[in-house]
Amino acid sequence: MDTKPKGLDSDLTRRIIKLMATGNVWLYRTTGGRVGGTWRIGAGFRNPVPICLLEHRGRKTGRLRTTPLVYLEDRGRIVVVASQAGRPEHPMWYLNLLAHPDVTVQVGRRRRPMLARVVDDAERATLWPRLVDLYADYDSYQSWTDRVIPVVVLEPR
Repeated sequence: MDTKPKGLDSDLTRRIIKLMATGNVWLYRTTGGRVGGTWRIGAGFRNPVPICLLEHRGRKTGRLRTTPLVYLEDRGRIVVVASQAGRPEHPMWYLNLLAHPDVTVQVGRRRRPMLARVVDDAERATLWPRLVDLYADYDSYQSWTDRVIPVVVLEPR
């Protein structure tokens, strides 16, 4: 178990994550994923991991939002993790999916309508090791929080 970084749960960290995500979305859309299409932070520094853009509807505002997420492709499905770097609260995009599971996913320049669902414990147990193989920091994130980090499958609709 890694030691949880000081300040991870601070409001400043939340704002920095949001600012980085906004910049990543702009770069990704502008370049069709050539820039911003991989995550090169933490475990991704030496082994960059793929990024998709998840377009979702705000549960309170109804406005469309876009969030860049590490993803695992699995038999035509996209698997994402609501880790928020191990912070104690679920990310807003995850709460939005619970209210509005119809989403659009962009990988490169390809956009697909999809339906989000949170996996059950059995499916999570199958997917989690594959997700950790993809991005090893997920194990650290889980050790830093008391919540079970949700795994979400996005399936074509």
